[in-house]
Amino acid sequence: MYSEKFRYENLQHGFFEAEGKYDIPKLTGSDVDEIPELIGFNYAKTAKDRTDKGVHFFLDDYQFTRVWNNPTNYIELLKQFRIVLTPDFSLYSDFPRAMQIYNHYRKHWLGAYWESNCIKVIPTICWSDESSFEWCFEGEPVGSIVAVSSVGTQQNKNSKRAFLLGYEKMLERLQPETIIFYGNIPDECKGSIVRIKTFQDKFRKAVISNRRHNNFKQD
Repeated sequence: MYSEKFRYENLQHGFFEAEGKYDIPKLTGSDVDEIPELIGFNYAKTAKDRTDKGVHFFLDDYQFTRVWNNPTNYIELLKQFRIVLTPDFSLYSDFPRAMQIYNHYRKHWLGAYWESNCIKVIPTICWSDESSFEWCFEGEPVGSIVAVSSVGTQQNKNSKRAFLLGYEKMLERLQPETIIFYGNIPDECKGSIVRIKTFQDKFRKAVISNRRHNNFKQD
């Protein structure tokens, strides 16, 4: 598609319309009538009834870095799902700023690449501290469905404050139609929210169900 000089960091697979001083690829976003069951990318290959499910990336980065390293390998798999959330590459506030911006860029390049391959993409919105507000919303659609995760952000006052500041800024900048929320929802969070269960929720439910089943058998 492109000359040899572009065979670097996936540029050989496509350039996309971008915005901001960091040329972040823009996402169109997708409309869906209802939010399907969402599974982690680590279960995508073994999932059944894929047209009734969506894929999220609220996982440790090492579990999905392969979609960046080999993006063409996963197009046909992801096409089988109803929606796909953009990858949640880490934006820790103690990461070097260049790494944070790079992870934001990678998330958007993959999202734009998937959209170009007719995959319904839902943007995952991520931020670190207040200084990230300068660039962390670039490339995101306004008035669309978005996804966020609160996992790991409610452990202390500082991390909770940083999450809530970013959440409020997201509402102001993007005015999302619907917010897919992964994790516990702080009381302060407003908007049209659809909560999805985390792996811990499902594991806890399975443990409780198993205990009840064992107690019933003993009785």
